[in-house]
Amino acid sequence: MIDEVLPGRVACVESFGDVPGAVLLGEEAALVANAVDRRRAEFATGRHCARAALARLGFPPAPVLADERGAPVWPSGVVGSITHCAGYRAAAVSVDVLSVGIDAEPCRPLPDGVLEAISLPREREMLARLGDAQPWDRLLFSAKESVYKAWYPLARRLLGFEDALVDIDAGGTFSARLLVPGPRVGDVELRAFAGRWLAVGGLLVTGVTVS
Repeated sequence: MIDEVLPGRVACVESFGDVPGAVLLGEEAALVANAVDRRRAEFATGRHCARAALARLGFPPAPVLADERGAPVWPSGVVGSITHCAGYRAAAVSVDVLSVGIDAEPCRPLPDGVLEAISLPREREMLARLGDAQPWDRLLFSAKESVYKAWYPLARRLLGFEDALVDIDAGGTFSARLLVPGPRVGDVELRAFAGRWLAVGGLLVTGVTVS
């Protein structure tokens, strides 16, 4: 499922639920030492997916720790992203792109009041034009999550919901224009992101890569 919104040079592994016997390696357990059982299980499955994806690139099993903001710390030369929601966990890694971000969400509308907190007026106008074929507000949230996950490794700073203007195409793509200065990629300032989305089986998934 997640591989359908990412290019072939990104290795993806997903699980529709927690993997029985998924284990945490090394210091990973400390990251969820105070979490409830459900959170530990989804975290372990996310790390299981991450190691399986890394194995497809030839990397041996190793802990996938987290930085000060909770973002996964990958082996040198690897970029990647992990996501989880009810009934779904996935990881995507690559050595052939500059950054990747993925997100999964239940395919249902956001709770009342959330859309106003995560969107710009122009985005809400766009959602109204799209009609009711999908829970577009949830898709907007997911797209922004994927954009942030692709942004953060390059910029190493937060990106607020109000800092990128997302435009969704009903055909399965979206774009995000940065409203703040972007990170430099080589000699070029990154000003926009492009992604794909998919809705199937009660789930929404989004993916962004920076090449």
